[in-house]
Amino acid sequence: MDTVADNLARIRERMDSACVRAGRSPDDVRLMAVSKRQSPERLAAAVACGLRLFGESRVQESVQKWDLFPPDATVHLIGHLQRNKARDAARMYHAVDSIDAERTAVALNDRLTEVDRRMPVLLEVNTSGEESKQGVDTFDDLRRLVDATRSLDRITVAGLMTIGPISSEEARLRGAFAQLRDFRDRLVTTFPELDLAELSMGMSNDLEYAILEGATTVRVGTALFGVRDR
Repeated sequence: MDTVADNLARIRERMDSACVRAGRSPDDVRLMAVSKRQSPERLAAAVACGLRLFGESRVQESVQKWDLFPPDATVHLIGHLQRNKARDAARMYHAVDSIDAERTAVALNDRLTEVDRRMPVLLEVNTSGEESKQGVDTFDDLRRLVDATRSLDRITVAGLMTIGPISSEEARLRGAFAQLRDFRDRLVTTFPELDLAELSMGMSNDLEYAILEGATTVRVGTALFGVRDR
């Protein structure tokens, strides 16, 4: 079985190659290790490799494993945030990358006020059209969500996130990622006062296409850790 270190070396090679193709610096794209449902041993191996940016999908799981992350780690919630989990999310995470509704943003903002914290967030967009995926569907819905969050004083919208379609077709994958970039560019025109630099898109099977379309963070789980135990 390949080690996490072996897998990480291959992922870095893939990312660097995609950056060369895109005419971008490898320093412009961050690797987020998706640590959901991973064993303590695999998580420790990732930490030993120097990884410090992690993505978690479930608040309750994060509560149970929080002590496994080193003090200098940055942990994002990348899964859907339920409003009844907003208190724990506000207390633990460094960012929430999956805001897709005004009421969720308000709930998180209220809980951040309680614990006197501020937090960057990403707004999730469904660029695949697949009903199984979370996120706002249209630019008008996204624009309204951005407008609704501007009055919230504890969260700052830092950019957008999407999950690519279930497909191996380059044109379809790149189209979904290009749509997210286009939505971001249109938002910058509509809200020039906002800094929306972050585009979180691309995972184990499609990170190259995401980088070619402007990803600033790719989220990698299976290619790094191997198949999850459970």
